[in-house]
Amino acid sequence: MQIGVNLMLWTGCYTPKDVKLIDKVGKLGFDGVEFPMFDPAQVDVKGTRKALEGNGLGGTVCTVLVTGSFISSSPADRKKAVDHVTKVLKVSKAVGMESVAGPLYSPVGYLTDRGPNAAEWKNAVKCLKQVAKVAEDLDLPIGIEAINRFETYFLNTQADAAKLCQEIGSDYVGVHYDTFHANIEERDPVAALKAIGSKWLKHVHASENDRGVPGTGHVPWDETFKTLKALKYDGWINIESFLPAIKELARAASIWRPLARSGDDLATRGLKFLRKYVK
Repeated sequence: MQIGVNLMLWTGCYTPKDVKLIDKVGKLGFDGVEFPMFDPAQVDVKGTRKALEGNGLGGTVCTVLVTGSFISSSPADRKKAVDHVTKVLKVSKAVGMESVAGPLYSPVGYLTDRGPNAAEWKNAVKCLKQVAKVAEDLDLPIGIEAINRFETYFLNTQADAAKLCQEIGSDYVGVHYDTFHANIEERDPVAALKAIGSKWLKHVHASENDRGVPGTGHVPWDETFKTLKALKYDGWINIESFLPAIKELARAASIWRPLARSGDDLATRGLKFLRKYVK
């Protein structure tokens, strides 16, 4: 396993002005960078590659559906979403990323007055099969993230995320496990992680139950890492958190109070804690 940090601690969307953050991550002692790629056209591919190589860092990408939706009844909306993820995958490959992950089914924050239906599930599977073909051609794994009920109604549990990936049926599409969301939705987060299985687990986000510094709340870290090791997981453990100063992210994630003194402080303390498990 390797430890990374999501640049959303310092920026709302990765653009050329943020290339300098790669040096920061390297100096803090992380193994890699997770890039919030919401507008792939804005990525400085050459500059990013150079900065990663100069710091000896690996990289992953997180994204969301900023346009369209895989579960929409509109073919045009579904195409927009597929086109967006396809662009993210192609740019991620050009930069040298190891995986792409996130809630890749509908926009974060889109809610209805009901639960998901069979037509939405069918549409998600169909769209993700198209995306899986791109991932296979690029040799770039994808992680599908279940998030909490206040941010989506479509996919909340690890069991449903695993079921979705099984129906997609690609070795390149698996589950993205997030400790924050699992803490809300799972009766037993560690059992839910174990049930994903080594075949389907592709990516992990480390965040405390309040979305703050790992190790300062009640996420069962000892049992979580024991399970990851039992699953022989050898992918990324990436810190994901947010600060009120980045207003667009704070609003989306409902971060109304400081979770640390600064992004540097949260990253530094989180990394120190996680290094107890990942040397």
